[in-house]
Amino acid sequence: MNDPAVARTTSARLRQKQSQEQELERRRRPDGPRRRATAAVLVRAALIATGLVTVYYVLPLDGRSTTGTSALLACGLLLVLVIFSWEVRAITHSPYPRLKAVEALAATLVLFLLLFAGTYYLLEHSTPGSFSEPLTKTDSLYFTLTTFTTVGYGDVAPRTQTGRVLTMVQMAVGLLLVGIAARILAGAVQAGLRRRGREPSDDFASRPED
Repeated sequence: MNDPAVARTTSARLRQKQSQEQELERRRRPDGPRRRATAAVLVRAALIATGLVTVYYVLPLDGRSTTGTSALLACGLLLVLVIFSWEVRAITHSPYPRLKAVEALAATLVLFLLLFAGTYYLLEHSTPGSFSEPLTKTDSLYFTLTTFTTVGYGDVAPRTQTGRVLTMVQMAVGLLLVGIAARILAGAVQAGLRRRGREPSDDFASRPED
């Protein structure tokens, strides 16, 4: 006679194996909604970056005093913090937290870089000689990226005390953005996934090795 306990164990193993096979097959199948969500986020991130850069070049940045430039920078950094906080909250409630984090990073990082580029441009025009050469908007953006990526200065470098202070502020805030802000975004992503009881790989098109 067949042992009922052995039969139940065998049946449970078969169901588990079938479940694993179904899960593997599900992961191998192209997931239309996630693929579309991934494409949509990448397109939005590109549009956000392009739009902000366009505004930077189109916006008429007239000459301001050093005090006015510093106030503009402070207000801009406050705006970056507000947007970042809003994006973190949006990540935790998004159906695709990781994808939303990519979009948030695109908006926050680009805005941060353009903010400093505009500040350097205004400083050079309000206080000529603040840098080793006159700055156009492209030069200002180039100097900002050089500072952010820490690749070292070439033909453009700050000369005045104000220019060097602003550069040090960018260095410090940039480190915070890369370190602390990245951890905050990662925490928001995990919180969003826990809210839905999902695995991290659910945000992206599934692959067999996930």
